[in-house]
Amino acid sequence: MKRLHLVGLIAVALCAASAAHAEGDKARGRTLVYTCNGCHGVPGYANAYPDYHVPHIAGQNEQYIVNALKAYKSGERKHPTMGAQAQSMSDQEIADIAAYLSSLAK
Repeated sequence: MKRLHLVGLIAVALCAASAAHAEGDKARGRTLVYTCNGCHGVPGYANAYPDYHVPHIAGQNEQYIVNALKAYKSGERKHPTMGAQAQSMSDQEIADIAAYLSSLAK
């Protein structure tokens, strides 16, 4: 009986741990995207070097935004401007930005 009880407690702990992830705050994210709009909010914008089309990110999938920003932050994805921007963001700020941007219409 004790063994069954222990297994149950472990299962509950694992479920709680997997559910514990940063939830994004859309209102806070709205205040954080001012820098993003400088490039991502301009229709047809491309940076000068290297020539790279800047994608619109409004309405993008929330998890995609989180993954992309974390990859820029870690250096897994390479882009000088995006790397610098992501380096300055906490995981909570990334979650907030992703929550806000994903809530917008494409």
